[in-house]
Formats: sequence, C-alpha cells, structure tokens
Amino acid sequence: MKTINKIIIIALAILTYSCDDILEEDISNDTVQVISPVNNSKIESNVVSFKWNNLNGADKYRVQIYQSDQVLILDSLITTNKTSITLPLATGNYIWRVRGENYAYESIYSFPSNFSTTIPDDLTNQQVILISPENDKFVNFINVSLNWEALKNATSYSVKLVNVATGQEVDSKPNLTTTSLTLALTTLADGTYEWRLKAKNADTETKQYSARKFNVDTTAPNQPKNTLPADNSTQIANTNVSYTWSIPTDVGSAKSPISYIIEFSNDVDFNSIYETKNSNTPTLQQTIPTKGIYYWRVRAIDGAGNIGVNSTKFKLTVN
Repeated sequence: MKTINKIIIIALAILTYSCDDILEEDISNDTVQVISPVNNSKIESNVVSFKWNNLNGADKYRVQIYQSDQVLILDSLITTNKTSITLPLATGNYIWRVRGENYAYESIYSFPSNFSTTIPDDLTNQQVILISPENDKFVNFINVSLNWEALKNATSYSVKLVNVATGQEVDSKPNLTTTSLTLALTTLADGTYEWRLKAKNADTETKQYSARKFNVDTTAPNQPKNTLPADNSTQIANTNVSYTWSIPTDVGSAKSPISYIIEFSNDVDFNSIYETKNSNTPTLQQTIPTKGIYYWRVRAIDGAGNIGVNSTKFKLTVN
C-alpha cells in the first residue's frame, strides 16, 4: 500500500508540472518588438524610458542593457511592457534588448538597439545616482554617511531627511558642493528614514528627488530562552540532536532581521569555547562526537549589528 501511495504522489507531481507546461503558451519562436529607444537614438538625459510591445503569452520580460564595450550593466525581469532606468554614465553609448518569458518558455530576444546619452545644461529631466547606504539598510548609529555620484553640469546638491512614519522633515542641507554627507545629528530616534537628493545649477534643478531609505535600530535583541534539549539532559554521542530556543517579540520601532550565535563549551563559565554555530532560525541540528559534559547557550544578533544577552546556559551530558 505504501508503494502505491508513493507512485500516486509521484504521478500527481509529474502531472502538475506537465500541466503548467501545457497551459503556458509556447512563445519560443516569437520576438518582442521594441518601441523606444529605437536604434541610434540620442537621449539628453541619464534617465531612459524603455518601452516595447506586449507579447501574447508572456507574463514578464527580461531587459538587458550593455555598455558599448559589451559589459552587462542590467539584467532585470519586468512584469509590464515599460520601465525607466537611471544609467551610470552621464555620457555613454549603450545597447539594449528584451525578450518575453512565461513559466515554461522564453521568446527570442529583440534585435539589439543602440542608443547614446548626454547630459545637457538643463537638469530638469536628470536624476542623481545614489551610492550608499543601500536601500533599506539597517544601522545601529545615527552619524550615517550618505554618498552619491556627481551629476554632470550640476554645481550643488540639496539633501532632505524625512521620518517615514511621521512624514516630518528631520534635517536638510542645501547647497552642498561635495558628493557625500555625514549626518551630524545629536539624536535620531529608532525608525525608518528616507533621504532625498536634488542636483542644481545656476538655472535649473532635477525635477525629481533621488531617494532611498535606511533604518536606525539601536536596540539590542531580547534574551533568548533555551528550550531543548532540556537542562541536565543526557544525549548519545554521534547522534544528531535538535537544539531549540525561543525569543520574545521585538517591540522596537525598527525591527531588523535576527540571527543567532550558538556556543558549546566544556567549561561552565565558557572561558573556552568548544564550538560556535550560526543559525537564522531558532533551531539548530548538532552532533557532539565526544563523550563528556557540555554547556550550551545562544544569543541573538540583529541586522543592524546589535548583539543581545546570552541565554541561561543548559548542561548536557553526552554518553
């Protein structure tokens, strides 16, 4: 009976996979037609709008952009038939192409189209490229360093810092002539912030702010509580044991991802560590090959770098 059940499960899995293939339209011989930029286009902006015709049977599109030296600078899946991208070179020559995709098939790439970009004196339709911190980064300090690329024909930049939860403008710095700024605030509450940047010259400024978010999290994670194996339990050497623990829910304003550091020691005071393990979940599979008395504990570390207090140690006898 067990063998028959296994056969049925395998057959259903194969049938499900096959049905996905059958239901998807075969687009492998089709080609996406580009709308813009067409071949040899000259664009006076570093922000380029790409558009192509919808392809029947495609539910997403893969867009690739190369520099003229064939270096791939973008390979992205898009669910619509258009996208806008800020390119890294103020003045550059590029090649782009696009294909349609679905669960089972891929179309032929469109014929590669060449285009070039230049930055005019008018900055209205340009956009500054932000470098760091990367979007949604977690940090445990407030003197965050903001960095961006210089925009050709820009003479100054203005930065605004906004608390995302309240919409309040926390700080602003106009007329910056450098491409970096280290926040010099005396206080900054834990939470999510968006920094917005504009470029200016004597006559114009970028119409849109370039924007990214970062999260300030200065609160250490809670103390974990060991669960299993229980304190003073006995285990068998060379046996795979599941270690588990719990941790109270983080109630801070910025909740960065939590991982764990698990330590094993023959010393009750953990003056020497027998082994250290890492886990992204509150469980760990571990084998101890040598008989003896061991102790284990765990502490949490969050994505901002805050380290919590070690759990109360549990004793383990391995026979």
